[in-house]
Amino acid sequence: MGNLTDVYTWERLRVFAAVARHGSIRAAAESLHVTGPAVSQHIRKLEQEAGCKLLEPDGRGIRLTHAGRILSASAQQMDAVATHAMKDLAALSTLVAGPLRVGAVASVLRALVPQALLALTERYPRLLPELQDGEATDMLPALHTGELDAVVMESWTHSPSRIPPAVRTHPLAHERALLAVSDRHPLAHLQEVPLNSLRGQIWTSCPAGSNAHQALVQLLRSVGLPHSTIRYCVADYTTQLQLVAAGLTVALIPQMAAPRDHPGVRLLRCRPSVTRTLSVATTWHTETPAVHAFVAEMIRTAHDRIPQADNADMSGGGC
Repeated sequence: MGNLTDVYTWERLRVFAAVARHGSIRAAAESLHVTGPAVSQHIRKLEQEAGCKLLEPDGRGIRLTHAGRILSASAQQMDAVATHAMKDLAALSTLVAGPLRVGAVASVLRALVPQALLALTERYPRLLPELQDGEATDMLPALHTGELDAVVMESWTHSPSRIPPAVRTHPLAHERALLAVSDRHPLAHLQEVPLNSLRGQIWTSCPAGSNAHQALVQLLRSVGLPHSTIRYCVADYTTQLQLVAAGLTVALIPQMAAPRDHPGVRLLRCRPSVTRTLSVATTWHTETPAVHAFVAEMIRTAHDRIPQADNADMSGGGC
């Protein structure tokens, strides 16, 4: 193999680290904002310098060779050090610029995140936001590894999210959830529904494993309905409401995701009250000026868009 300090260039190692991290040439190219052929060229030159193969075909994809796995560990460490160094420099200069990688649960993403990112990019033209949706349980580990800079998350009263020790949360809002029933449902005339009166109902919820699904399961147990049937698992609240309107099911809908008027649906308050907390999660090593600006803008956006009656009881973090 070549001499690492004399032959290998940092750029080739950075590209190789991205390929190893993402598992494909295409995904690495997208993350680095370069073309696929450019990534392939860097890898070929690195293999020539190393004197051995670092990648090999695996079906339609690729995988690391034994030598590739060994080099990957060092390349990943170097990439992490360089990333932290750039963040340290950004913090010193207070410059709001460069990548801002945000993860968010879907309902908050639709309702708050686009407005916040629009305001930030207009104010800071050199900011380059990236966005992905998902569940907080899957995205929070990405804060620790540095793959994400901030996670917008939810935590339900009946199933609080577990926050890792290194993560801090910045509260955005505290909002109610409403019971959605068909306008032909026997309870549709009520203003408030005792949840323990819903025995035998068929429910729709977000997919199993999600925060919202787990919260519904815990809620139904707490009101004495542990054997309730959750038959329709749909990630999108709009689709859940369509199922409710058809008379197939009932649902628990966060107020942020509940339209004022959905044809065929009545939205009722629950007894006991069901709420969720929305917040932005960060870690100390991701809190750059760009992240601070994002958190501040999310707080402003939530304050403007969520009724103050629901914001009054602000409480701690949550996924």
